[in-house]
Order: sequence, then C-alpha cells, then structure tokens
Amino acid sequence: MAEFLKTAFGSAVTETFWLKVYSLAWRVVLCAALAIITIQAVKIIKKALKKAFKKVKVDDGIAGFLTSLICVGIYIVVGFIIAQSMGIDAASIVALLGSAGVTVGLAIQGSLANIAGGVLILILKPFKVGDYIIENSHSNEGTVIEIGLIYTKLNTIDNRTVILPNGTLANSSIVNVTQTPYRMIDLKLDIAYSADLQLAKDTIAKVLEEDKDVLSEKPVVIAMESWEASSIRLCARFYVLNENFLATRFRVRESIKLAFDEKNIEIPFTQVVVHKPDGE
Repeated sequence: MAEFLKTAFGSAVTETFWLKVYSLAWRVVLCAALAIITIQAVKIIKKALKKAFKKVKVDDGIAGFLTSLICVGIYIVVGFIIAQSMGIDAASIVALLGSAGVTVGLAIQGSLANIAGGVLILILKPFKVGDYIIENSHSNEGTVIEIGLIYTKLNTIDNRTVILPNGTLANSSIVNVTQTPYRMIDLKLDIAYSADLQLAKDTIAKVLEEDKDVLSEKPVVIAMESWEASSIRLCARFYVLNENFLATRFRVRESIKLAFDEKNIEIPFTQVVVHKPDGE
C-alpha cells in the first residue's frame, strides 16, 4: 500500500498521508481511553456521592437528582473535550448543541415540565415517601411510595399503584393527610321528619362515646345540618388517628344503624308523591 501511494503521488505526499493517519489513530486511541476512564470514574463518583448524601441525611429523591445532574455534567464536559481532540471546532459544537437543545426541548416540553415539577417537590417537600396524599385535580389518593424526577408513585387503599406526572402534582392542590397525626371523620346521617331529633343525637353521641378509636380529647360535633326532601340531615364530626380512619368510619356507621334500629329511629328513603287528577 505504501509503495503504491509513493509511486502514484510521490514520497512527500505519502509521508504527509501517513502522518495524518498516525495522528488520527493516536487521537482515537486517546479519546477511547478517556471515554473508558470517564465511565469508570463516574461509577466511583456515584458510589461516593451516595455514601456522602446518606451520611448527611439528604432526601433520597434530591440525592438521586443531584447525582444524575453531576454525572450528566461530567459526560457533557468530557464529550466536549473528545470532540475538540478530534478536530471539531468548538463554535460548531456550541451551535450544534444549541440547535439540538431547542429541537429536543420542543419535543419533550411535557417531560421538562414534569422534571421542573419534580425539582420543586424535592426542594419544597409538600409531601414525602410514606405520606398519604389526596390530589384534588383528578381525585387520586394514596400512600407515596416513590418520588422520582419525572413521576411520583402512590399506593392506593385497594393496593393499586398510581403513577402521577410531577407536572400535574406541582400544579394541583394537594391534601397531605398525614401532615398531622389526627384526621376528622365527617358522617352524614338522615332521619325521618317524624323521628325524635334529640333522641337521634343522643344515640349518635353514645355510639361515639363507646367506640374505642374515637378520640375523646378532641371535639365531637353532632348537629342538624339541613332539611332534605324526605329527611332531616344530621352531621357527626369526630377525630381519630390517621391509621384508624377507614376502620373507624365503617364501624361507626354500622353501629349507628344498629342503634337507630334499636331505638326505632327511622332512616327514610327518597320518595316521590304522584298526584292523579280526579276521575282517573
């Protein structure tokens, strides 16, 4: 090959050609070595950051985000160095990255909104893993099992996993039920207009007083709330510990129904009265 090039193009051209080949090959070897070293270094840095964040008790979500950000930054810098080593003009690289950034940004603007929402959640901490939250925009609720950079995972009371985009959560009103240890149960109870109102209220009060999970140190409210088409509506409001919420709500409802039956307090159903003209 060398003899052919020398005969065809002359010795000066041949020497220049081989110098360029050697130079390019040397740069390729160096860049490949740099890439391999960078990959191994990033693995070591990830482990070191994980230990450091754990030592200073940084939130897992924030730790994961910062680790990813640092590693991506390292890859970008090394990629820039490799490109320059291969003879690619720095201005061209910047222009290419800029145009690519605009194109990718337009294509994944929804994902970027989710990432921004994830960052806000991780920094502001409106909720954390283990909290029970209610997302009002789409009526999603459950226990937070994971907060990622793009999605947050909830485990519902019927053991389903709901994956919510962080952009949705960041722009929704969130009820953090476990922010305090207590939760109020608000029951609506209908009785007939002919029923003894005071007897009904006393019966409800006795049921609540005897229930083991109703917190006696917290206020209990039993009152008439409204007149309905076929009934008088009462409300019973009382507090329980968060972990007892569902079980107590179901149990108290059943206990009140049984107590009403025992006291002959009628629970009416919706009725429609039809008047027929005379002669029909």
